[in-house]
Amino acid sequence: MDRSCVQRAVTLSICSSMAKQGRYYVPAASSARHVHLCQKDIEVLFGSGYQLSEFKALSQPGQFASNEKISLKGSRGQIDGIRVLGPARPDTQVEISLTDSFKLGVKPMVRMSGNVDGAPGATLIGPKGQVELVQGVLISARHLHINEQQAAEFNMKDGDVVCLKKGGERETIFGNVVVRCGSGHSLEVHLDTDEANAALLKNGDLLEVIR
Repeated sequence: MDRSCVQRAVTLSICSSMAKQGRYYVPAASSARHVHLCQKDIEVLFGSGYQLSEFKALSQPGQFASNEKISLKGSRGQIDGIRVLGPARPDTQVEISLTDSFKLGVKPMVRMSGNVDGAPGATLIGPKGQVELVQGVLISARHLHINEQQAAEFNMKDGDVVCLKKGGERETIFGNVVVRCGSGHSLEVHLDTDEANAALLKNGDLLEVIR
Protein backbone atom coordinates (compact mmCIF):
# COMPACT_ATOMS: atom_id res chain seq x y z
CA MET A 1 0.00 0.00 0.00
CA ASP A 2 1.54 3.34 -1.02
CA ARG A 3 1.81 6.38 1.22
CA SER A 4 -1.27 8.13 -0.19
CA CYS A 5 -3.42 5.04 0.44
CA VAL A 6 -2.15 4.78 4.02
CA GLN A 7 -2.81 8.47 4.59
CA ARG A 8 -6.35 8.17 3.22
CA ALA A 9 -7.06 5.11 5.39
CA VAL A 10 -5.94 7.07 8.46
CA THR A 11 -8.11 10.06 7.45
CA LEU A 12 -11.19 7.88 6.99
CA SER A 13 -10.58 6.26 10.37
CA ILE A 14 -10.35 9.69 12.03
CA CYS A 15 -13.58 10.84 10.33
CA SER A 16 -15.37 7.67 11.46
CA SER A 17 -14.18 8.07 15.04
CA MET A 18 -15.30 11.71 15.16
CA ALA A 19 -18.69 10.81 13.65
CA LYS A 20 -19.29 8.40 16.53
CA GLN A 21 -18.75 11.36 18.86
CA GLY A 22 -21.26 13.48 16.96
CA ARG A 23 -18.61 15.56 15.17
CA TYR A 24 -18.86 15.25 11.40
CA TYR A 25 -15.94 16.00 9.10
CA VAL A 26 -15.25 14.86 5.54
CA PRO A 27 -12.01 14.89 3.49
CA ALA A 28 -11.95 17.17 0.46
CA ALA A 29 -10.40 16.76 -2.96
CA SER A 30 -9.86 19.24 -5.77
CA SER A 31 -11.04 17.69 -9.03
CA ALA A 32 -8.97 18.92 -11.96
CA ARG A 33 -10.33 19.00 -15.51
CA HIS A 34 -10.83 15.49 -16.90
CA VAL A 35 -12.86 13.44 -19.35
CA HIS A 36 -14.91 10.26 -19.14
CA LEU A 37 -15.22 8.43 -22.46
CA CYS A 38 -17.63 5.84 -23.79
CA GLN A 39 -15.97 2.86 -25.49
CA LYS A 40 -17.03 4.01 -28.95
CA ASP A 41 -15.28 7.36 -28.50
CA ILE A 42 -12.21 5.67 -26.99
CA GLU A 43 -11.81 3.71 -30.21
CA VAL A 44 -12.27 6.79 -32.40
CA LEU A 45 -9.68 8.74 -30.43
CA PHE A 46 -7.13 5.97 -29.79
CA GLY A 47 -7.81 3.23 -32.32
CA SER A 48 -10.07 0.22 -32.95
CA GLY A 49 -10.34 -2.12 -29.96
CA TYR A 50 -8.33 0.22 -27.73
CA GLN A 51 -8.57 -0.22 -23.95
CA LEU A 52 -7.63 2.42 -21.37
CA SER A 53 -4.53 1.62 -19.31
CA GLU A 54 -4.29 2.51 -15.62
CA PHE A 55 -1.90 5.25 -14.50
CA LYS A 56 -3.04 5.27 -10.88
CA ALA A 57 -6.06 4.25 -8.81
CA LEU A 58 -8.39 6.99 -7.57
CA SER A 59 -10.06 7.32 -4.18
CA GLN A 60 -13.42 6.11 -5.48
CA PRO A 61 -13.68 2.30 -5.76
CA GLY A 62 -12.93 0.93 -9.23
CA GLN A 63 -12.06 4.34 -10.68
CA PHE A 64 -8.66 5.17 -12.12
CA ALA A 65 -6.69 7.87 -13.89
CA SER A 66 -5.52 6.43 -17.19
CA ASN A 67 -2.29 6.99 -19.06
CA GLU A 68 -4.30 8.42 -21.95
CA LYS A 69 -4.81 12.14 -22.52
CA ILE A 70 -6.71 14.15 -25.12
CA SER A 71 -7.10 17.74 -26.30
CA LEU A 72 -10.34 19.70 -25.97
CA LYS A 73 -11.16 22.39 -28.54
CA GLY A 74 -13.84 25.05 -28.28
CA SER A 75 -14.77 28.07 -30.39
CA ARG A 76 -12.08 30.25 -28.82
CA GLY A 77 -9.20 27.97 -27.89
CA GLN A 78 -7.83 24.55 -27.03
CA ILE A 79 -6.60 22.82 -23.88
CA ASP A 80 -4.16 19.94 -24.30
CA GLY A 81 -3.25 17.11 -21.98
CA ILE A 82 -6.66 16.45 -20.44
CA ARG A 83 -6.52 13.22 -18.48
CA VAL A 84 -8.96 10.41 -19.33
CA LEU A 85 -10.50 8.69 -16.31
CA GLY A 86 -11.60 5.06 -16.44
CA PRO A 87 -13.29 2.76 -16.78
CA ALA A 88 -15.35 3.54 -19.89
CA ARG A 89 -18.79 5.03 -19.26
CA PRO A 90 -22.08 4.83 -21.17
CA ASP A 91 -21.82 8.49 -22.24
CA THR A 92 -18.84 10.73 -22.85
CA GLN A 93 -18.58 13.82 -20.66
CA VAL A 94 -15.93 16.45 -19.98
CA GLU A 95 -15.63 18.14 -16.58
CA ILE A 96 -13.93 21.54 -16.58
CA SER A 97 -13.81 24.67 -14.42
CA LEU A 98 -15.36 28.03 -15.23
CA THR A 99 -11.84 29.39 -15.80
CA ASP A 100 -11.24 26.66 -18.39
CA SER A 101 -14.47 27.61 -20.16
CA PHE A 102 -13.23 31.15 -20.81
CA LYS A 103 -10.17 29.84 -22.65
CA LEU A 104 -12.22 27.35 -24.64
CA GLY A 105 -15.13 29.60 -25.53
CA VAL A 106 -17.61 27.07 -24.13
CA LYS A 107 -20.54 27.93 -21.84
CA PRO A 108 -20.93 24.83 -19.66
CA MET A 109 -23.73 24.26 -17.17
CA VAL A 110 -23.30 23.23 -13.54
CA ARG A 111 -24.50 19.63 -13.57
CA MET A 112 -24.19 16.41 -11.62
CA SER A 113 -21.95 13.88 -13.32
CA GLY A 114 -23.87 11.86 -15.88
CA ASN A 115 -26.47 14.53 -16.59
CA VAL A 116 -25.31 15.53 -20.06
CA ASP A 117 -28.65 16.24 -21.78
CA GLY A 118 -28.60 19.74 -23.21
CA ALA A 119 -25.06 20.50 -22.05
CA PRO A 120 -22.82 22.16 -24.67
CA GLY A 121 -20.38 20.23 -26.83
CA ALA A 122 -16.80 20.61 -28.03
CA THR A 123 -14.22 18.78 -30.13
CA LEU A 124 -12.20 15.97 -28.57
CA ILE A 125 -8.86 15.31 -30.25
CA GLY A 126 -6.87 12.12 -29.78
CA PRO A 127 -3.82 10.56 -31.47
CA LYS A 128 -5.95 8.54 -33.93
CA GLY A 129 -8.96 10.76 -34.56
CA GLN A 130 -11.38 13.28 -33.18
CA VAL A 131 -14.92 13.31 -31.81
CA GLU A 132 -17.41 16.12 -32.33
CA LEU A 133 -19.11 15.94 -28.95
CA VAL A 134 -22.64 17.28 -29.38
CA GLN A 135 -23.29 17.55 -25.65
CA GLY A 136 -21.43 16.73 -22.46
CA VAL A 137 -19.17 19.59 -21.32
CA LEU A 138 -19.96 20.28 -17.64
CA ILE A 139 -18.91 22.17 -14.58
CA SER A 140 -19.37 19.44 -12.02
CA ALA A 141 -21.80 20.24 -9.20
CA ARG A 142 -20.33 19.92 -5.71
CA HIS A 143 -20.91 16.43 -4.43
CA LEU A 144 -20.06 14.21 -1.49
CA HIS A 145 -19.22 10.57 -2.10
CA ILE A 146 -20.16 8.21 0.74
CA ASN A 147 -20.85 4.49 1.07
CA GLU A 148 -23.74 2.92 2.98
CA GLN A 149 -21.78 2.24 6.17
CA GLN A 150 -20.36 5.76 6.26
CA ALA A 151 -23.80 7.24 5.49
CA ALA A 152 -25.24 5.44 8.51
CA GLU A 153 -22.50 6.93 10.73
CA PHE A 154 -23.13 10.42 9.29
CA ASN A 155 -26.95 10.09 9.27
CA MET A 156 -27.07 10.82 5.54
CA LYS A 157 -28.76 9.26 2.53
CA ASP A 158 -28.42 9.48 -1.23
CA GLY A 159 -29.74 12.76 -2.58
CA ASP A 160 -29.37 14.75 0.64
CA VAL A 161 -28.02 18.27 0.25
CA VAL A 162 -25.57 19.48 2.90
CA CYS A 163 -23.31 22.43 3.71
CA LEU A 164 -19.59 22.05 4.45
CA LYS A 165 -17.36 24.53 6.25
CA LYS A 166 -13.67 25.05 5.54
CA GLY A 167 -11.89 26.97 8.30
CA GLY A 168 -8.70 28.98 8.21
CA GLU A 169 -7.62 32.26 6.67
CA ARG A 170 -10.13 31.93 3.83
CA GLU A 171 -12.99 30.43 5.78
CA THR A 172 -15.63 29.25 3.32
CA ILE A 173 -19.00 27.52 3.54
CA PHE A 174 -19.81 25.34 0.54
CA GLY A 175 -23.58 25.03 0.14
CA ASN A 176 -25.65 22.81 -2.11
CA VAL A 177 -23.35 19.79 -1.77
CA VAL A 178 -25.25 16.77 -3.09
CA VAL A 179 -24.75 13.44 -1.30
CA ARG A 180 -24.03 10.49 -3.60
CA CYS A 181 -24.36 7.28 -1.61
CA GLY A 182 -23.71 3.72 -2.78
CA SER A 183 -21.30 0.80 -2.80
CA GLY A 184 -19.22 2.48 -5.53
CA HIS A 185 -18.46 5.50 -3.33
CA SER A 186 -16.08 6.32 -0.49
CA LEU A 187 -16.14 9.34 1.84
CA GLU A 188 -14.82 12.41 0.01
CA VAL A 189 -16.21 15.72 -1.21
CA HIS A 190 -15.25 16.78 -4.73
CA LEU A 191 -14.86 20.45 -5.63
CA ASP A 192 -13.48 21.89 -8.84
CA THR A 193 -10.16 23.71 -8.97
CA ASP A 194 -11.72 27.19 -8.98
CA GLU A 195 -13.62 26.44 -5.76
CA ALA A 196 -10.68 24.79 -4.04
CA ASN A 197 -8.18 27.51 -4.98
CA ALA A 198 -10.50 30.31 -3.84
CA ALA A 199 -10.67 28.72 -0.37
CA LEU A 200 -6.93 27.83 -0.23
CA LEU A 201 -8.05 24.23 0.09
CA LYS A 202 -5.62 21.32 -0.21
CA ASN A 203 -6.44 17.70 -0.98
CA GLY A 204 -7.16 15.87 2.26
CA ASP A 205 -8.29 18.96 4.19
CA LEU A 206 -11.21 18.18 6.48
CA LEU A 207 -14.45 20.10 6.04
CA GLU A 208 -17.04 20.27 8.79
CA VAL A 209 -20.58 19.15 8.00
CA ILE A 210 -22.95 21.97 9.00
CA ARG A 211 -26.21 20.60 10.40
